[in-house]
Amino acid sequence: MAGPTDFIVWKAVLLKITRIGRASGLAVAAALALSACGSASNDDSSNTANNSGAAASSSGGSGSSADTSCFSGSLSAEGSTAQQNAITQAISSYQAKCNGAKITYNGTGSGAGITKFIAKQVDFAGSDSALNPDKGEPAKAKTACKSDALDIPMVTGPIAVSYNVKGVGKLNLTPQLIAKIFSGKIKTWNDPAIKAANKGVDLPGTKISVFFRSDSSGTTDNFTNYMNTVDPANWPDKHDKTWKGSVGQGKAKTAGVASAVKATDGGIGYVEWGYAIQNKLDMASVDGVKLTADSAGKAVEAAKVVGKGKDLSLKIDYKTKAEGAYPIVLVTYEVVCSKYSDATKAKNVKAFLSYMASSEFQKQLTGVGAAPLPAPIQSKVVESINSIS
Repeated sequence: MAGPTDFIVWKAVLLKITRIGRASGLAVAAALALSACGSASNDDSSNTANNSGAAASSSGGSGSSADTSCFSGSLSAEGSTAQQNAITQAISSYQAKCNGAKITYNGTGSGAGITKFIAKQVDFAGSDSALNPDKGEPAKAKTACKSDALDIPMVTGPIAVSYNVKGVGKLNLTPQLIAKIFSGKIKTWNDPAIKAANKGVDLPGTKISVFFRSDSSGTTDNFTNYMNTVDPANWPDKHDKTWKGSVGQGKAKTAGVASAVKATDGGIGYVEWGYAIQNKLDMASVDGVKLTADSAGKAVEAAKVVGKGKDLSLKIDYKTKAEGAYPIVLVTYEVVCSKYSDATKAKNVKAFLSYMASSEFQKQLTGVGAAPLPAPIQSKVVESINSIS
């Protein structure tokens, strides 16, 4: 548990951090230290945050306002591990303001979260993919809610292509190289195609070991969607929450992939940015663009809202040409009922999600490996939350 002196020291450090790079490790450490017992962990376990305070990072959120009133009672949610650190931070911060609120979030993966939501076992779900009509998810959710369900984007979670190659602290990959590596068409780190994209880097002949998520995962869905979009010739499989590749080793949840990459010379995997920072993993640039909060935010700005009404499903432009945009991003949605049968539950969901959408919280996200929502998206999120009844 961090004391008053720790808070002052960490706050001073955070205020000096203006870019996410090596300093991001300090930001994460600070945010997790200040959230104490409610901090995110690498084991994706269930978290019920306590009432400890949370420090805001120096990166500001956008200017839209939201109703951040308190509620007394309980909320339960489950799903995405990509937002585990972010939602744990939100719970900790919110409960510090509203000590009558009891909120639990179980990071079991996006697929499990949607399943629990449709089964009416949780009040809302976290998913790195919007409800999928091809799988009948919107219809099933509507039956459970007795109203339309809404996909509300809340956390921008960049996907890091993390690697562990002895002696290689800097690596650039093109979209085509990523597809070829994860499809097994490139097998060693000194492959001429990798060397061509990394002039002056001494690449060893180490075998490439691919690691992927073995569980149903929105991160997998987004990462495979990226590869299929930018290079369908080398990744012909369409996106899915389960891995469809023919090479590599499956590991449970983000923590499993991160641990495997860290322990394996020659390892590579796709993990949420926050976990890459926590595990001190090297991260590849994509077409020369490093992963930062700013570069990820530029990619989300290029996304289009494709949902109807108050549903805010987004279509990410993986081929964006926006200058300085890091293209491999996902957005975690909070999947909610547009109308709850329990008016009190509706009020509680609105209160907590309004806090998550507020600038007060959004500016904390860079400290836990996520990026604030761009202002135009944030304002639509506030409107969608306010429509819940």
